[in-house]
Amino acid sequence: METTSICWLAVFVLLIVIELATMGLTTIWFAGGAVAGFIASMLGANVVIQAVVFFVVSIVLLIFTRPFAVRYINSNKTKTNIDGLIGQEALVLEEINNIRETGCARLEGKEWSARSVDDTVIPADTVVIVERIEGVKLIVKTK
Repeated sequence: METTSICWLAVFVLLIVIELATMGLTTIWFAGGAVAGFIASMLGANVVIQAVVFFVVSIVLLIFTRPFAVRYINSNKTKTNIDGLIGQEALVLEEINNIRETGCARLEGKEWSARSVDDTVIPADTVVIVERIEGVKLIVKTK
């Protein structure tokens, strides 16, 4: 086995270890590219061809299979804590006015400072949808 083949195997192992440590579904695609580079090396391709094969296969895997994998791997992810509040309905207790920096809403029995997503004034007693949470403020929109 020649030196470049051993290097491709080392790159493959390193990328797999990084993927196992981070579980971010990023380096796994480059590990696939390293396997392709290893195969090109074993077939006698020069180093430039091996590198091109590595990058092309890595990019193709990243672009075409990552969205599919992310969708199915993260499909059972349970929302917890703050993430579970996104998309829920809240009741405006005090008029939300971003310019005056006022606004309060009740969500799951707790009072939160609230701001509008699009800077519109939202009157009290309006039901709103939580778009996101920034610090201790609900960022909301009307239904």
